[in-house]
Amino acid sequence: MKKVVDREKNKNYYRVLHVPIWIWVFWILPGHLTAALYAHGPDRRHWVWLATVTTLCVWRGFAGRLPGGEPRPYITHYGEPKPNLWYRVICYTAAWIDLLVPFAINLIGLVINFFFGRWIINDLFMNLYYPLAAAVVLATVLDFTPRAARSTRDEGAEKGWFYVAVWTVVPTQLAGWAMWRLGKYFDLSRSQRYHIPEGVISDMPVSAGA
Repeated sequence: MKKVVDREKNKNYYRVLHVPIWIWVFWILPGHLTAALYAHGPDRRHWVWLATVTTLCVWRGFAGRLPGGEPRPYITHYGEPKPNLWYRVICYTAAWIDLLVPFAINLIGLVINFFFGRWIINDLFMNLYYPLAAAVVLATVLDFTPRAARSTRDEGAEKGWFYVAVWTVVPTQLAGWAMWRLGKYFDLSRSQRYHIPEGVISDMPVSAGA
């Protein structure tokens, strides 16, 4: 087993810096709220949900029950078959939903628009988000989800795959969002950019990283 952590305790700033990450993860988790956020801007529902998530994450972070927010490292050796902790299972399952589901929906929507000239991403978020999210939860139940498995034995490889996903999804989603926002500066109308009939203004790419 490879020893990966020598420290006995996590420094307070290290623990605190992980709390905003998990606030973001859980705030954008409800697909219908996130779709509405990017299509129309925040409303009362978003602020209520943000306040709820912030309160819970600060509480759990203070209690040392968030990944990265523990008083001392839980995983010190890659390959050590320790039982995974329940909060790690929940948090990493939520993070995988944030990474995979919006990315998949945006990709499907862009392919449909490219080949068929139909812009249906907003409809996909309404109809497809939760079935795909349920598939990720099912993968966790079946012990397939990286970093949310029942054992930490394969944490070394699973951590690698997790960060590959982060560094793939977040930059590409940010780039897609930027292109959507900057298209008007290249003399492209909304309908030219996405083959959207004039007057249809509510649909837009939704991403976990933008």
